[in-house]
Amino acid sequence: MKIYVCVKHVPDTAAKITIIGNNRIDEQVTFIINPYDENAIEAAAGLKKQVADTEIIAVTLGKAAAESTLRSALAMGADRGIFIRSDYSPDSLVTARALKATIEQDGNPDIIFTGNESIDSEGFQTMFRLGAALNVPVATNVVAFKLDGRNVTAECKMNAGGIEVIRMPMPCIVGAGKALNKPRYPTLPDIMKARKKPIRTITLDCLDLRPPAGSMEILKLRPAVEKRRSKIIAGSPEEAVRELIRLLRQEAKVI
Repeated sequence: MKIYVCVKHVPDTAAKITIIGNNRIDEQVTFIINPYDENAIEAAAGLKKQVADTEIIAVTLGKAAAESTLRSALAMGADRGIFIRSDYSPDSLVTARALKATIEQDGNPDIIFTGNESIDSEGFQTMFRLGAALNVPVATNVVAFKLDGRNVTAECKMNAGGIEVIRMPMPCIVGAGKALNKPRYPTLPDIMKARKKPIRTITLDCLDLRPPAGSMEILKLRPAVEKRRSKIIAGSPEEAVRELIRLLRQEAKVI
């Protein structure tokens, strides 16, 4: 079985992000593997233990520094990596086409794992664009899945805590949610072994992708500012609960 895991190089959630100009960030901060992608790698590693002759290939697209994220994926259990080198950060449409071309050049996938989302852009688009490009089914925010022959049954977490069960034929794409598993931290021997695992590097330009009809461009970035205001609810416990429910329903509009 061939399992591909798409991973992304993202700024550390604990890093202080500084905006440069209108639409760029200062990249002199710590970058990590996208946390949701860790769940994807863990799922692939768990599947490898169940199915003999399974190979896990980690794929990433990014600038030169993104190779460190690929090494992290290798330390977590991937057998080899493919690095699509780019001097700029393409949008989700170009990224999906690049991933499709790279995976098809490398082999025939059985399952492609991705993270449910990326913590930097939170576009929620790449996995669906990749699925459309490959003409394969996609399940997102997967919290449980099992393999049954050439089919995958995925439980997907929906809004309000609902669960949707999807049965997909392979090949397919599984978008890992945070509740799918608990990623293990690589040990020192795992990290040392990852240094010797092969990474094939190609450039985005050499893929000779067909230019998309449209594109997305980030025009402006600005810091997120949370506006909070406190409110004291007086009265008896019963009155306070009724008032709280009213505020949540009519003002906050969360229920």
